[in-house]
Amino acid sequence: MVTDDRARIDVPRVHRWLSEESYWAAGSSLDVVTRSIQGSISLGCFAPDGEQVGFTRLITDGAVFALISDVFVDSGYRGRGLGKFLVQSAVEHPEVRGVRRMLLATSDAHELYRKFGFVGLSNPERWMEMRPSSTSASLESINT
Repeated sequence: MVTDDRARIDVPRVHRWLSEESYWAAGSSLDVVTRSIQGSISLGCFAPDGEQVGFTRLITDGAVFALISDVFVDSGYRGRGLGKFLVQSAVEHPEVRGVRRMLLATSDAHELYRKFGFVGLSNPERWMEMRPSSTSASLESINT
C-alpha cells in the first residue's frame, strides 16, 4: 500500500535510508530530511503488517512542474516491483495530474523510469543549476 499521509511516514527510517544507504542524499541531517518530507508530497510504501518498506516524494507547484525525488525501497524488499509501484503512485498522484513537466534525476535506474515515459532532457543546454552553498563567493563578486 502507498499513502501520502505524512503522519504515517517513519521519518527516522527514511532518514537512515537516505543518509546511510543512498548515493544522492548521503550524510543528510535528520533536520534536512524532515523538512524535505514536510515540504513535499511524501509517499510511504507499507507492507501488509504496516512496516514502512519504501518512500518517495514529489516536489511540485501542482500546475506546471513536478520533480520525483528520493525513490527508495528497503533492501529486504527489493526485487518485488515496489520501486515501480512507488513511481507509478507518484506519476499518477492527483496533485500532479496535468502538470506540463515532470523531472527526476538518476544515475542508475534509467530503465525503470523509461517504462513510465521519462526520457533524457530534450534541450539540456537550457537547464542550469545553482548550489547555493558553493556559490556564496561568486555572489559576493557580483555585488562588488
